[in-house]
Amino acid sequence: MKIHLYDDTPLHRANFVKQINEDYYENGTFYRIVPKFMIQGGVKTKPVLDYLIPAEFNPNHYHKRGAIAMAHFDEGNPENNSSPTEFYIIQGQRYTEEDVAFEEQERKIKMTPEQKKIYMDAGGEFSLDGAYTVFGEVVEGFDVIDKIAAEKTSGDRPVRKIEFKIRMNLR
Repeated sequence: MKIHLYDDTPLHRANFVKQINEDYYENGTFYRIVPKFMIQGGVKTKPVLDYLIPAEFNPNHYHKRGAIAMAHFDEGNPENNSSPTEFYIIQGQRYTEEDVAFEEQERKIKMTPEQKKIYMDAGGEFSLDGAYTVFGEVVEGFDVIDKIAAEKTSGDRPVRKIEFKIRMNLR
C-alpha cells in the first residue's frame, strides 16, 4: 500500500514519521481485523510509549475507505487523544442514501455532498468521524486492505500473523 499523510494534522504526521524513521514499525503486525470496518496494526512486542497525541479533528478528513487514523482508548480519555503507535485503516462499507440521511439526523451532523457521495460510492465508516484523528489515506493498494480484511480470524484476531514494514518515500 502507499499512503499519503495530511499536512494539516501536523502532530499525528510528525509522530508517524518519527516512528517510521526510528524503525518502530520494522516488525509490525495487523493484529485486529473487523471485515467491512477496519484493519488495525502496530507493534505489540516493543515498549509502549508513555505519551498521547492531542486530537486533531478536521472535518475535511473523515473515515472514508482507505482513511488511516490513530487508535485510542475511550476510557479515561475524554479529549480523544491518540495512541502514538497503534493505527487503523478503514475498509468500510458502502451506504445507501437512507443510511446517510439517518446518520445525519441521528448524530445531528451535516455531511457535505462530497462526503455523502464517497460514503455511498466508495464506502467508509462514518460512526468514527469526530472521535478519532484521520491523518492520511491510502492512495494505492486498496486490494491489500481487502485481502487483509478477508483473513481468517478468531474473534477479531487474525489466525495467522500478518506482518508489515513501513518505509518513507519522500517525493
